[in-house]
This record gives sequence, C-alpha cells and structure tokens, in this order.
Amino acid sequence: MSEAVMFYDRLRWEEKELMKAAEKEGFKLKVADTKSLHLNPSQRLNEEFGSLALQRCISHYRGLYLSALLETAGLRVINSFKTTHICGDKLLTSLTLFKAGLPIPRFAVAFTSEAAIKAIEKLGLPVVFKPVVGSHGRFVSMVNDMSLARSLLEHIEALGNGLHRVHYIQEYIDKPSRDIRVVVVGGEVVASIYRYAPDGEWRTNVAVGGRAEPCKLPPEVEELALRAAEAVGGEVVGVDLMESKEEVLVNEVNPTVEFKGASLSTGIDVALKVIKYVKEVAKK
Repeated sequence: MSEAVMFYDRLRWEEKELMKAAEKEGFKLKVADTKSLHLNPSQRLNEEFGSLALQRCISHYRGLYLSALLETAGLRVINSFKTTHICGDKLLTSLTLFKAGLPIPRFAVAFTSEAAIKAIEKLGLPVVFKPVVGSHGRFVSMVNDMSLARSLLEHIEALGNGLHRVHYIQEYIDKPSRDIRVVVVGGEVVASIYRYAPDGEWRTNVAVGGRAEPCKLPPEVEELALRAAEAVGGEVVGVDLMESKEEVLVNEVNPTVEFKGASLSTGIDVALKVIKYVKEVAKK
C-alpha cells in the first residue's frame, strides 16, 4: 500500500475530508500536527514520515520552513518549498506571473510612505493596499482618496513589522461583485466557482462571508488558470481570477487551497481528486 503523511496545524473541514477520501481510496495517509513537532536537519525524517508529504499548514511561515526541513531530508513535498514561498508572498506571485506573460492587475511596490504616495498617484485612484504576506482578505484595503491613503500608511508603518513597510499597491479592478476560484490538481482543473461578495463588502473571500456558486469556465479561462498554476510550480493550488471589462486577470495563487466552498457548491469531491493525485505521485 502506497502512503504519504499530511502535515497540518489545524484540522479544518478540508483536512478532515482528505482523511476520509484517503480511507475511501484505500490510501494510507498518516497525519502529523506540526505544532507538536521539533525537527532538526540531521534527523532521518524520511524514516519517520516516509518519502512523500502533503503540506496543509494554515500558517505560511510554519508551512514554509517545515517544507524546507522536509525537502532537505529528502522528502517530496506537495506543494514544494519553492511554490509555497512564491505563492505565500503576493509580490513574488505577481512577479512570477508577470515574467510568465500572464495578464495580471497593474501593481507597484514602495518601501516608504512617501514613495507609496507617488506610486498611488502614478497608478491612479482607487487602489488596493495588500500585505505581501497574508490570507483571508486580512489587512486588505481599498483606497479611494489620498487622505485615507496617508492615514492607512501611517498606521501600517506603526505596526513595526518589517514586512508592513513593503507597500504592495494594486490597481482596483472594476469588475462584477465576484471573482473566480479555480482549484487545480496535478495540472488539471478539478473545480471552479464564482465567489460573490456579501452585501456592503467588496472582498469576495468566503472568510468574510462570500458566497460560492458553480462556474463553468470557457476553455481559454481554464487554460489561463492552468498556466498560472504551472508558472508557480503548483501541484494542488487555488487560482483566483478577476473579470475586468477587457479580459480575465490572474490575481493570486493559493498554495494551501481551501476547497470547502468549491466542493459543496459544485458537488465535486475535491478531496478525493487531491488524494488520487497524491496516490499517483506516491507510486513513482
């Protein structure tokens, strides 16, 4: 029987479904709570955990450094350290997608408040402030006047974290009150949904009350999602797309994709798709 180990730091709906799917598929999926681990590079981690790991940590840095340790010990990690590093950082993601020639929103980066103001003036209001590392729409702000921009920048820099002084500023895309989440597993689109923003909210994240509905992708949009996943080396990822008036843009790629909304709204067993892919990798 082939096997793998799933690392997590919180058992969410997705991780529980992955465990159920593994049992259904007859695949041995060991689980390990990352919070209880203490690791060092001289440990024989492949003897303890096997040769294949599915990394499902919510914490970006916990999952990132865990992946580095596991790969150093010779384990194959899904998603890899490189993919997690790129996708967990909005600037690195944007640069990677830009280099791959994919359509993305215009953005600028500044390292001081003064430079950020100049970047906003060049991009043109409204803009969106995003932390370079973060999820679920936290600390994401739409800015539609310069006084608000200056106030936000002052508060952001007062937080004292060096990452908060890297100002990632993205053009605001005039789009329907929704985005598209595409779940890609092993180079295949397995599910796609619209995520609608709740009343009075411009962010579409399910974490802030967004509503999920099935979405049938045109072939060219499906190809765009696959190209985005390939650009970052993603094996199991969520690609987030936005519909501008002119074209569909790639916004972000999520390396520890939440797929509850996609599964429940489409009826597709995404967890089973993931486990079948992991099982195929384990055979190689």
